[in-house]
Amino acid sequence: MFRNILGIVVGFVLGNAVNIAMVTISSSVVAPPEGADMTTVEGLKAAMPRLEAKHFLFPFLAHALGTLVASLVAATIASSHKMTIAMAFGILFLCGGIAASVMIPAPPWFVALDLIAAYVPMAWLGGKLGKA
Repeated sequence: MFRNILGIVVGFVLGNAVNIAMVTISSSVVAPPEGADMTTVEGLKAAMPRLEAKHFLFPFLAHALGTLVASLVAATIASSHKMTIAMAFGILFLCGGIAASVMIPAPPWFVALDLIAAYVPMAWLGGKLGKA
């Protein structure tokens, strides 16, 4: 039981660290539109009509890789219920993605792609890799 709890805690911390790191470096790799404030919810809402598809690459990667790392680490460390723990991360991070899509109005294509492909499939993949 200790290893399962440790896996959950370490997976959560590392998954969120990956998510935050990807979001942090995103504007260095893909420059935001001129004058856009991408650091606040209000700034994101104001900039949304000017964002192109390339601006959504890093948010998607942050969500997908954060979920993958969380589930992989948790499944690797856990001693039992590896896939259940990994999939729980998929559901937990999916709930965060749903909340974000309500707070930050993104284009429907991105919301659909993000909610369908970034969370549960990545948790499943992390669980499979962590069981190996």
